[in-house]
This record gives sequence, C-alpha cells and structure tokens, in this order.
Amino acid sequence: MEELLNKFMQKEIFEEELNICKKQSKKNGGKCHWGECDKCGAVPLLYKLHQGKVYESEEEIKELKKDLGI
Repeated sequence: MEELLNKFMQKEIFEEELNICKKQSKKNGGKCHWGECDKCGAVPLLYKLHQGKVYESEEEIKELKKDLGI
C-alpha cells in the first residue's frame, strides 16, 4: 500500500505542505496567500494526492481542517 501511495505524493512532501497551510493559517488569522482557509481546497487536494481519498462534502472538509487545526 505504501508503494502505491508514494506514486501519488510522498509522505514527507504531504506533511510539509500541510505544515505550510497550518503555519500560514495561524500567522495570518485564517488566511494564506490564496485566500481564506475555510474556502480553500488545498487540504482536500493534498489528501487526494497523498492518500487517494476524495473529500467532497463540506462537512467532511470542515472536520478534516478542524482535526488539523486549520
């Protein structure tokens, strides 16, 4: 399974990108260079690229971001 996931996005890159989102959100009060975090699709996209899982519903995405502290 790990081999398959690495074809999408390596774990280190995935975690690094999520950390960038977290840092920017905290630093800029819920905003980064692309806009407001609650309207951003970067986090679900990162999960799609790393895990192959698609988060589509607004509730799923809110819960995902909440768990990350974004």
